[in-house]
Amino acid sequence: MMALQSRPLVASKWLAEALKCQQTVPKMRVVDASWFLPKLRRNAKSEFKKKHIPGAAFFDIDQCCDKTSPLDHMLPSENAFADYVGNLGVENDTHVVVYDASDFGVFSAPRVWWMFRVFGHSWVSVLNGGLKNWELEGLPLSDKYTRPEATEFRASLNRSWVKTYEDILENLETKRFQVVDARPSGRFRGVDPEPRDNTEPGHIPGSLSMPFHSFLSPSGHFLSQDDLQALFARAGVDLSRPLSVTCGSGVTACQVALAAHECDHPGVAVYDGAWSEWYTRAVPEHVLSEGRGKHL
Repeated sequence: MMALQSRPLVASKWLAEALKCQQTVPKMRVVDASWFLPKLRRNAKSEFKKKHIPGAAFFDIDQCCDKTSPLDHMLPSENAFADYVGNLGVENDTHVVVYDASDFGVFSAPRVWWMFRVFGHSWVSVLNGGLKNWELEGLPLSDKYTRPEATEFRASLNRSWVKTYEDILENLETKRFQVVDARPSGRFRGVDPEPRDNTEPGHIPGSLSMPFHSFLSPSGHFLSQDDLQALFARAGVDLSRPLSVTCGSGVTACQVALAAHECDHPGVAVYDGAWSEWYTRAVPEHVLSEGRGKHL
């Protein structure tokens, strides 16, 4: 069982067995990383209180972030991340299993998977199929929560896995890395609205569209490695070259990072400011859109 710890995806059956065997795998912590777009009118924290995997702690993406930034849930500092996850009972040798309660099966959990990895913690996995499939398989749920005993975690940020606005802007000329956008294709093309106020849809010049849900089967599980590799190839992504990912605010971009990791391409960088920042800062000609675009 220990050999599976570094796998990016674990199955519900595996996790259920691991939870039964906490005596043999004591260093495991399950976290619910549910996060929903405001238009869905779902409150992730209140849903967690009513129903979660037994023993899970709630990881709030909007709390474990850089609160000085005007942008949503930007990465926190090393110390802030270390304090936050230490308070969830996570140590540096803890195997963390992340899930979310999205109807897609997997939505925001890869963001927290990536956060742990970017802060130097490789013992982290995503529950394939999420809470949706855990429940469909008849596995146990709980409404009881015991606050974990706070512990010490040491974080070390891998800055090469984080891209800034300036990095993406420079790449328009240098083309040192590929950029993949995980938003639905209508928002990428500029014909469907963005969920945030004062932001028009469109995309970064030269970026490729790979909607996050395309990596998932109808059941909400990640596709097989062969199918994922074919998906990247059809989108024009060369997995032998550097890759950076983006989306609306840096959440679903991490689906692409996880899918690439499954295809043996682990070093994917995330543009953390994502479209929210790009649209705000970019000149109009750097906002490509079939719709309104950006006007002076």
